[in-house]
Amino acid sequence: MRHRPHSSSTAAAAVIVAASLLLAGCGGGDDEEAPAASPSEPTSQETTAAPEPTYWPLTGLERKGNVPKHPVIVTKVDNTSSSAPQVGLGSADLVVEELVEGGYTRLAAFYYSKVPADIGPVRSMRASDIGIVPDGATVVTSGAAQVTLNRIKGAGIPWITEGAPGVYRETTRSAPYNLFARLGEISKRLKTDDEPPAYLPWGTEDDLPKGAKARTLTADFGAHSTSWQFQGGGYVNTDSYAAQGDQFPADSVLVLRVKVGDAGYRDPAGYPVPETKFEGTGPALLFHGGRVIRGTWSKDGLTGAIELATKSGELKVPAGHTWVELVPAVDGDVTFAK
Repeated sequence: MRHRPHSSSTAAAAVIVAASLLLAGCGGGDDEEAPAASPSEPTSQETTAAPEPTYWPLTGLERKGNVPKHPVIVTKVDNTSSSAPQVGLGSADLVVEELVEGGYTRLAAFYYSKVPADIGPVRSMRASDIGIVPDGATVVTSGAAQVTLNRIKGAGIPWITEGAPGVYRETTRSAPYNLFARLGEISKRLKTDDEPPAYLPWGTEDDLPKGAKARTLTADFGAHSTSWQFQGGGYVNTDSYAAQGDQFPADSVLVLRVKVGDAGYRDPAGYPVPETKFEGTGPALLFHGGRVIRGTWSKDGLTGAIELATKSGELKVPAGHTWVELVPAVDGDVTFAK
């Protein structure tokens, strides 16, 4: 009987089958297949999403570090020639200039992201500060008239004055322009876990309307005026009393026209004490980038948030250091030029 010879392709197929059976027999005897990875489970190649950025409430700038454990510290600073040189303004996040008696002004310097070693000359509070000082902040002051202290206390604003640790008299200066405060020391004693809200509606330069050219401006309060010039991308206070190298680094100047009333008493020199009514609404001028944008401000009560708007909608202040001028709507003036 003749046998049919095997072809080479048939022999190769037999070898493959045999090899497959051999490998299957070495699988450990478990007939179940390994489960496939769930598509919802993360793999080693996936990355965690970056955390949402956080921002400083008094500048709108992005915050890289941790939230401070102290509240906002508002220091009342003299703003007459007798205060020269002012110390510590260069470290402030934000400054508000307000009217006091005789047509002069006083500064409310805000500190949160950075606290200087010393600040001064420290002067007294006014009832106007109730509408200026943000909720949760502490004021460093030389004191105030009793009627003002009663109103400040009624508004729930804590303050620190002479006699407290860290508040001292500078022996090289004459009173009352010699009261200073060691804010670095004071801040370590003020503890809070509450993060303050944004003081202004912050945004970017891209949010701004075009506005008009304005490289210089002057805010006139009566007996005192504060002038600014746009230089090197920011605003320089050309009649500042600050120490050399310690001027406030203004990225924007925000002028708000405000109503002013009578606080109900006179200072030791016999001048009636004015009270800024920082509530309601009024005209606003935002100076940024060598230009000015006209708008309005509004504030729902003394403790309400500051809102800004133009005819086209909300007006936002570009993130940075802002000097706020609370110029009287009557007996005050604002001028600017290209």
